[in-house]
Amino acid sequence: MRTWQVSGTVWRRHAVAAVLACAGLAGPALAAEDAPHTIQPHTIQDPHYGDSLFYFYQDRYFSSVTKLMVSQHFKRVSQHADEAEVLRGGLLLAYGMHREAGEIFAQLLERGVTPSVRDRAWYYLAKIRYQRGYLAEAEDAIGRIGSSLPPELDEERALLQANLLMARADYAGATTVLNGLAPSKSAGRYARFNLGVALIRSGNPGAGDALLDDLGKASAENQEYRSLRDRANVALGFEALQSKRPESARVYLERVRLNSPHANKALLGFGWAAAEMKEPRLALVPWLELNEREVSDAAVLESKIAVPYAYAELKAYGQSLAGYTSAIAAFDRESRNLDESIAAIRSGRLLKGLLDRNPGEEMGWFWTLDKLPEMPHAGHLAPVLAQHAFQEAFKNYRDLHFLARNLADWSDNLVLYGEMLANRREAFAQRLPQVRAKARDSGLGTLRQRVDGVAGELKRVEAEGDGVTLADAKQRELLARLERARSALEAAGTEPDAAVLRERYRLVSGALAWQLAQQYPARLRETQKAFRTVDAELAQALTRDAALAQAERDEPARFDAFAARIKALDPRVQALIPRVATLAREQQHVMQELAVAELVRQKERLAEYAAQARFAVAQLYDRANAASTRQDADHALRQ
Repeated sequence: MRTWQVSGTVWRRHAVAAVLACAGLAGPALAAEDAPHTIQPHTIQDPHYGDSLFYFYQDRYFSSVTKLMVSQHFKRVSQHADEAEVLRGGLLLAYGMHREAGEIFAQLLERGVTPSVRDRAWYYLAKIRYQRGYLAEAEDAIGRIGSSLPPELDEERALLQANLLMARADYAGATTVLNGLAPSKSAGRYARFNLGVALIRSGNPGAGDALLDDLGKASAENQEYRSLRDRANVALGFEALQSKRPESARVYLERVRLNSPHANKALLGFGWAAAEMKEPRLALVPWLELNEREVSDAAVLESKIAVPYAYAELKAYGQSLAGYTSAIAAFDRESRNLDESIAAIRSGRLLKGLLDRNPGEEMGWFWTLDKLPEMPHAGHLAPVLAQHAFQEAFKNYRDLHFLARNLADWSDNLVLYGEMLANRREAFAQRLPQVRAKARDSGLGTLRQRVDGVAGELKRVEAEGDGVTLADAKQRELLARLERARSALEAAGTEPDAAVLRERYRLVSGALAWQLAQQYPARLRETQKAFRTVDAELAQALTRDAALAQAERDEPARFDAFAARIKALDPRVQALIPRVATLAREQQHVMQELAVAELVRQKERLAEYAAQARFAVAQLYDRANAASTRQDADHALRQ
């Protein structure tokens, strides 16, 4: 019996939940295993940090972490320094880079954080380490958790600790940890399942059976819990078989659903329980059902020799011999099929098909296998793909392929950047002199002096309330005419009509002065507003001119710096390309050998079953020969 492990998708969801919870981007609901991804409002002060979060929430983790690290390098996320580090650590954690993530979390914890954040960080780090198979490191992380985890996570922590203890066969220690959870009505079903297993393994089968029996009879509201219930009944059934209690084994195994993933094993055990009870006829019922199922399953293979064994026990030797002969032929066919599958795997067909039929936009731990590749015998893939080691290795292989494509894109981009830089350098060299010449021709320095003079005149007008200076063109023309009339009146002296004309001049002059005085405030405001606009535009023009002058001095150096960076990055990328290719080949070899090793184990099992079947056939022939010899002897004596 194996301890229960939560699926990889849930583990990865926990890793991302760790990022959100620790960075303060999600509410407490995310702490629970099945909680929805509820996001609390969060104020972003650095746009570059928001850019990384944008990709993060789209599950584009590679883009998120690369953009984040670039922004950190150029110090663009100073307003979110700690949060950015937590986000980076969580993203590395989601990729299984637990050492780097652990260093980041440890540095943050040294700065002083709340106990709740501290305990959550260590809890999620322990979980991902356990998933990756680093048990000692996981135990170290779980040992650093204090007493500030929320209740739902505290129960998960105890379950994780128990799994770690059982992984190193410390079933007594696991029992002690889980005993604190099992009496509680809120204890999880997985905790009770693991406690039952630990009790049995630690020498207390009575208590373990009682716990598993409760689970085996409990109602199950979803497929996950129904599968766990079946698993508990199968565990109980085989434990009863080992304890020579076939009647109890049949009771337990009868509870397993026929369409359950554990049905094949249950049918096999149900038959052996009947055989132990010396009821071979009863054993034939589940074994014959099992005999019709997919031959790649180990239980089905065993049923191929179990059925003729039952016929032999019923003294139906002809049917038994036919069954064993059929089983040997089936084993030979399956062995050849396995050879074909092994050849296809070693040719790279399996991995290429997995990648081709399950494309992923980016690296990311939520990318799962949805479609199987075309293989000679797809049924052989189930035990291969079910291996945790294979799945973890495939993630690395897939990520290496993504990195290879990404490096190739970067290599092409560096060439483009070099061409863009050359074009920009050429355009700069061509256009700058023309722009600078236009600036010089515009006489910006003279304009500055004229604007300063206008500013002084405007201040004088405002101080003196001089409405005449602000007169419009028509009023200035009237003022000029009045001035000519005044000169003419002065020259007229004491002529008879002069007095009348002077009175008319006085009236017109006064009316114009009144008009100018009335319009002065509005015209002053408009003039000041227009002057501010002119002054701002001139200042902007001067700033641009100064920037052009500065660019004339600095831009060549910037071009050289960009060229140096491109030149430095190119060999680094070119050096990484063959390294990643080599690692991908090595990873491919590791994965193929993992897959082949599983199929080789199946071949060895087949060979063992075939040997048993051939031995049984030999026994049947020996029995038949012995019976024939006895008949001949009896006949001779009678004569």
